[in-house]
Amino acid sequence: MKAWQDKVRRVTPYTPGEQPNKASMIKLNTNENPYPPAPGVRRILDSFDEDRLRLYPDPAATSLVAALADRYGVGRDQVFVGVGSDDVLAMAFLTFFNSDKPIFFPDITYSFYPVWADLYRIPYETKALREDFSIRAEDYYPDNGGVIFPNPNAPTSRYESLSLIRDVLDHNQDVVVIIDEAYIDFAGESALSLVAEYDNLLVVQTFSKSRSMAGMRIGYAIGQPDLIRALNDVKYSFNSYTMNQTSLAIGVEAVRDEAYFRRTLDMICATREAAKASFTELGFTFPEPSANFIFVTHPDYEAAELFKALREKDIYVRYFDKPVINRYLRVTIGTDEQMAALFAFLKSYMKKG
Repeated sequence: MKAWQDKVRRVTPYTPGEQPNKASMIKLNTNENPYPPAPGVRRILDSFDEDRLRLYPDPAATSLVAALADRYGVGRDQVFVGVGSDDVLAMAFLTFFNSDKPIFFPDITYSFYPVWADLYRIPYETKALREDFSIRAEDYYPDNGGVIFPNPNAPTSRYESLSLIRDVLDHNQDVVVIIDEAYIDFAGESALSLVAEYDNLLVVQTFSKSRSMAGMRIGYAIGQPDLIRALNDVKYSFNSYTMNQTSLAIGVEAVRDEAYFRRTLDMICATREAAKASFTELGFTFPEPSANFIFVTHPDYEAAELFKALREKDIYVRYFDKPVINRYLRVTIGTDEQMAALFAFLKSYMKKG
């Protein structure tokens, strides 16, 4: 080993979902929205003044912060934006999880959490979910250095009530509690309604799912001003110009078009309901889905084999070769046509069609 190699920080990296690029594929593996962004996004791109690209963007992302503050009825000093919710969450780990005590998060959850914890040398403990993949609030009562979990959870799609979140907050008033709401728009009430009550609550959301803009990388957090101020201090110490000019411009436009946002949400939720019925008809079971995906298992078919068979037909879903969940497939909700093709293949493969 070379001398410098002994000083390299080594972590096991996060593994993102496969990103194939085939004209005929059906891509249901990374929870992207099957519909295009709001129409105004195209207008902004078509009329964008390219001369702006030679200038640095606004480091405070003022226009996007203002649009989000207006949309959610909070102060501008309560909004933080970043390059996707991954950037926001990474900044939050670096900012708030600095205790010698372990942070807590579920054992089945977004697999970036342990990566960030290892990267920043943050001790952590995972808490086992119940058999139905629900969270036990009491598991988060013991002394800790912070709490984070997604709601709805990924990859299970399980949504937890605000009463459970309130319970966790009531038992963790001396640490920061982060609720990662990447999929909340497909589910129930957001924890944003609790921000005014709890000065240690940070709610993180994204444009990648419900706003059809995974390719632009826009995420944001909402909390009390002290939390946001601390996040910005770390951001400005790390990279002042995180949001590029085009992301800021089209992000504002996407927030403004509430009608389109609601319409595409309704379409995805309607397709999800139809998919639930089709999966059930084929003998699959799943937790009640509250996101833009369904986490399915079948008693007679191995998930790994189904995954391979689908992939051979250019139908991509997500398989996690991990304990407890290695009999499940995570299937993104696509268009009605994409889902029809998926179920046609499954019926043929399972000889039920």
